[in-house]
Order: sequence, then C-alpha cells, then structure tokens
Amino acid sequence: MMTTQLLFIGTTELMLIAGIALLLFGGKKLPEMMRGMGRGISEFKKGAREVTEPFEEVKNDIEEAKKDIDEVIKE
Repeated sequence: MMTTQLLFIGTTELMLIAGIALLLFGGKKLPEMMRGMGRGISEFKKGAREVTEPFEEVKNDIEEAKKDIDEVIKE
C-alpha cells in the first residue's frame, strides 16, 4: 500500500527548498516565479473542478433516482 507521507513537507524541508531556490534564481526573479507558480496551480485546480463537476451532477441524479426507487419499493 502506498502512503501519502511524501506529500507532506515539514518546515525544515520547505526552508531548505526556499534557500536553494533563492540561491539558484536570485531575490529579484524568485517572487515572479512564485507568482507564476501560484497562477499555474490556481488554473490547474479550476480545470480539475470543471472536469469533475459534470460527474458530480450525474452522481447526484443517480442518488436521487435511487431514493425514488427505494420509496416505490417500500410502498
């Protein structure tokens, strides 16, 4: 079984990554890169939401139909 522990980054690891990024890209370029990365993540989440919304609507319709069928069966 795979664990999701790799997704959780501690404070020390985050500071190490930030320090390396600062050394590689410099203080002036880093804020621009972080802003761009934030926009990219935001767009990704928006796209993922747009893909999953139709499936959620179908799921809700199926659940409502199941409830209706269960009510008819009980009668």
